[in-house]
Amino acid sequence: MFTGIIEETGIILALDQSPTGIRMKLRTRTTGIDLKLGDSLAVNGCCLTVTQLSGRASRRIVSVDLLEETWTRTSFKHLKEGALVNLERPLRVNGRLDGHIVTGHIDGVGTVTQWREVHQDWCLEINPPRALLKYIVEKGSIAIDGISLTVAKVLRNRFRLWIIPHTLKVTRLASLQEGDEVNLETDLLAKHVERLLADPSSL
Repeated sequence: MFTGIIEETGIILALDQSPTGIRMKLRTRTTGIDLKLGDSLAVNGCCLTVTQLSGRASRRIVSVDLLEETWTRTSFKHLKEGALVNLERPLRVNGRLDGHIVTGHIDGVGTVTQWREVHQDWCLEINPPRALLKYIVEKGSIAIDGISLTVAKVLRNRFRLWIIPHTLKVTRLASLQEGDEVNLETDLLAKHVERLLADPSSL
């Protein structure tokens, strides 16, 4: 489980395709220091398994493998070598939940329709898949590329978020452009409630 509080941005060094899948190599700083083979790492909000480690602790090269399912359901297919990605290690049992509950399971990909500076903050509007709109509510939580954010407003076919300068500084948001795609994970509680209401016998 993750919190959506990004620890750092990593750099994609390589995306190597093979008959068994796609291996992504990342350069990290703090997140790679205590990682072990088999550990989980959220990359742009997607929970992936560490399959290879090399380099020094402060400049650790971390490899993760992507299944075809992951490749097709996320925005990874649009990323290139040199791109920044948001990184977060799993929440420790004795840790603080500063963001919200994030599973690392991507629900879909949204398109950035507006990304502009307003005074000292930034306004971000995203067009999600239509099927996900029902899970997105004003003042509710959502993870955008793994970042825990609060929905400011829900419009007819998109939703709006306000980004403070600190979030812009410590995540990959500064590299976004209108038309880019981002990974979305909606509120887990909303999906559970929908499932229960759809099958009253399970209550």
